[in-house]
Amino acid sequence: MFSSLFIRRNSITSPLRYLTIRGSCSKLFVGGLSYDTNEPVLKNEFEKYGEIIEVKVICDHKSGKSKGYGFVLFDSEEAAASALASMNNQLLEGRNIRVEFAQPKSGLYQNQK
Repeated sequence: MFSSLFIRRNSITSPLRYLTIRGSCSKLFVGGLSYDTNEPVLKNEFEKYGEIIEVKVICDHKSGKSKGYGFVLFDSEEAAASALASMNNQLLEGRNIRVEFAQPKSGLYQNQK
């Protein structure tokens, strides 16, 4: 699993191959969202690829407005890979969205107990 950290994805690597290389992942990052896109809209667009466990559009704490990105968690890796392959660089509410496998959080306190 740690070896997957050193493998870079290139444009010719298929999503299913990339999934195999990097290990288990059923959570997608969705960037480039319209600031008007909400969780029901995002869920509606992605649920055709498989069962969704959670959809989250990230919002500013003060204003409550979308920051333009979110996450979609599927119940299976296959559904996530299918959604990635189909939805990446597609139009959603007038914006080209970018879909990638979500990366683990890295932060100041991640390795502290």
